[in-house]
Amino acid sequence: TCSCDIMYNLRKYIFFIILNSCVCPPLGLESLKVKDSQIQASSYKRMGLGPHRGRLNIQSGVEDGDIYDGAWCAQYEDQNQWVQIDAKKLTRFTAVILQGRGSIWSLDYVETFKVQVSNDTIKWKPCMNGTEEAVFEGNKDSDTPVLAILPKPAVAQYIRINPQTWFKNGTICLRAEIMGCELPDPNNIYPWQSEEGTKDKLDFRHHNYKEMRKLMKSVNEMCPDITRIYSIGKSYMGLKLYVMEISDNPGKHELGEPEFRYVAGMHGNEVLGRELLLNLMEYICQEYKRGNERIVHLVKETRIHLLPSMNPDGYEMAYKKGSELSGWSLGRFSYEGIDMNHNFADLNTVMWDAIELETDKSKLINHYFPIPEFEINHYFGLVFKVAPETRAVISWMQTIPFVLSANLHGGELVVTYPFDMTKDWAPREHTPTPDESFFRWLATVYASTNHVMSNPDRRPCHNEDFLRYNNIINGANWHTVPGSMNDFSYLHTNCFEVTVELSCDKFPHASELPIEWENNKESLLVYMEQVHRGIKGVVKDKDTEAGIADAIIKVDDIDHHIRSAFDGDFWRLLNPGNYDVTVTAEGYFPATRSCRVEYEHYPTICDFHLTKTPKQRLREILAKGGKIPKDLQLRLRQLRIRKLRASTKLINQRRASQQRRLWLSTDGAEVLWEIPTMYIVIEK
Repeated sequence: TCSCDIMYNLRKYIFFIILNSCVCPPLGLESLKVKDSQIQASSYKRMGLGPHRGRLNIQSGVEDGDIYDGAWCAQYEDQNQWVQIDAKKLTRFTAVILQGRGSIWSLDYVETFKVQVSNDTIKWKPCMNGTEEAVFEGNKDSDTPVLAILPKPAVAQYIRINPQTWFKNGTICLRAEIMGCELPDPNNIYPWQSEEGTKDKLDFRHHNYKEMRKLMKSVNEMCPDITRIYSIGKSYMGLKLYVMEISDNPGKHELGEPEFRYVAGMHGNEVLGRELLLNLMEYICQEYKRGNERIVHLVKETRIHLLPSMNPDGYEMAYKKGSELSGWSLGRFSYEGIDMNHNFADLNTVMWDAIELETDKSKLINHYFPIPEFEINHYFGLVFKVAPETRAVISWMQTIPFVLSANLHGGELVVTYPFDMTKDWAPREHTPTPDESFFRWLATVYASTNHVMSNPDRRPCHNEDFLRYNNIINGANWHTVPGSMNDFSYLHTNCFEVTVELSCDKFPHASELPIEWENNKESLLVYMEQVHRGIKGVVKDKDTEAGIADAIIKVDDIDHHIRSAFDGDFWRLLNPGNYDVTVTAEGYFPATRSCRVEYEHYPTICDFHLTKTPKQRLREILAKGGKIPKDLQLRLRQLRIRKLRASTKLINQRRASQQRRLWLSTDGAEVLWEIPTMYIVIEK
């Protein structure tokens, strides 16, 4: 009896706290937690403008009349139209957020509206402002979300939005989010069993710049032996771009250990990636200390770099507005108005132009494309403005020999892989890299282990159904993105990179962060583990055993090479199979060997020992003022004789050719070629 009394009083206390709380989370129209079947309307113009499209920040298709349009729009223009949401449970409704129609063709929004609530959809109770029915201010444009706080919280299961006036040149259209607290079921004596979330004890909230820095510092203090915080530069407003390094030897590149990076917050208002990386560094620290074998192995075998906020200036703008009121684009761009997703050097065009113009295909390069002259001018602001954040990331890429990366975005549920740019500037077209099969594998690894993406019953976020592509797509086949970080990384460095669109909602409410962590935790870990697929090795000098930097590693039938790092080690990401691998380096004879990649989660060791060419040996000996050994003298003499014979043969061939050539002018003809039995004559 005592136990039952305690439980009863506890439920009453929880109910009291929730009922009197001022802050309630969104029901989940934007995040799709609210199902289509829970949204109904008095009428709608057509299916593409049905009540299921009345979700905050939902994006329309590009065509007028698209089946994926950007709002709920009533069929009739009168004050009897409504859209209602079934919360499924008794809920304390506290506020309504309204937004106009998202469309490039139409301008529609609601200017004022009323709110009613019900428990059975038959009897509706209006929200009152004193003795009169409350009329709430709506929108003044189509994009800016407007918050309307109810004068008094209303407890019910259903809530209805009833437009009263609308833009005079438009019609009744809206997108909405409802703020409300679900009340405990008094008949459920085990409420915690139905709670969604995670068992991991992490800091699930949104962190501004100061709070992010504080959390990173706390992780570093908790795990000083495996973490290091460093900055790669500053934003336009002077905020540092902090990186958390996680390794068993932080601050040092270890021979044979691959370098991995996650980058989040390129668009400042796409905040889930930022919080996931902060949670990831906490989680790795905690699990490493607990002795989690998987995490310990990952830390000891990989050097991990986490950049949670590439665009901190943009984030601060969105953060000040809050998760539901920042809209679709506030904070996307840098403080200077630059979209960093288009801000890297366009090396795709450089590559394709070279392929088209170069007649000697042997002179073409397929990797480590330098930033050409005109792009360098861009990078000094003469032609094209490059953000300081972009410059910092490029310098970071050039300093550390990254092997694998992912760029975390938000606003969709899909993983995209290079190329991101179409070849002929088409709006969208499948544009594969030579490593198409491995990129598809990388994208599939993340998408298939993400709890939401892999759900076959989920609905599309906005206007694309990526389920039909198994939640992965070639970036250029979605929409062309010139100057993307993914393409730049692939063409300018050794690093393979994909983009992960983490959530339909760019700025999820803090209450949704635990479940979002659970949705992505396994994906984040298993994707990092892919850095160990393929082959790895060290390219060394056969005589000195010193590592050879900038050796070129070529895999037969894959027209994209990589290079060894400064100490000679390399990593080539490959799917399982047999490969003939050739390594070349300046001053050395090339070497080829066969390497087999297995299905296991560890790389095949494929080392190379290169022999110097005689000329290279001679250069090094003369540079040191040493004496030329007899074997090298003999080898050089043989090469000189061979060269002399080849040049003598070439001279003889030219003389014979000259003897056959006759330039004899006659009255009626010019003799061009003398051949033993005939002449070829061309009439003048």
